[in-house]
Amino acid sequence: MNRNFRPLTDPAVGRAIAITQAIAHSDALGRLAEQVDESSSRLACVAPLIPAPLLAAVKAGPIDADSWCLLVTSNAAAAKLRQLSPLLISKLVDRGAKVTSIRIKVLIGKSGR
Repeated sequence: MNRNFRPLTDPAVGRAIAITQAIAHSDALGRLAEQVDESSSRLACVAPLIPAPLLAAVKAGPIDADSWCLLVTSNAAAAKLRQLSPLLISKLVDRGAKVTSIRIKVLIGKSGR
C-alpha cells in the first residue's frame, strides 16, 4: 500500500470523494479534464489520416494555446508523424481547432501503454 496516498476528502463530512466529484468542485481539475477530452477528440479527428500500424504508437498529449502535442513510442513514429503534421493541422483547422503546430515527443524508455 502506498503510504503517501491521501484520498481527496470532503471537508463537510470528512470522507473520501469520487474523482468526478473532485473535478466538479475544482475549476483547475475541470479545465484539465476539458483539455484531456479536447486532446482525445483531436486524435480521434485525425486518426483516419494516420496509418493503422503507426496509430498504435500515438497518444494524445497536452494542448498549449495554438500548439498540440502528440506522444509517440519511437523515433520512427515521430519522423512519420512530422511528415504528416501539415495534413493533420489542416484537418484540425477545418474542424475549427485553433492549432498552428503539432509538437511530437518521443516517450523514451516507456512502452506508451
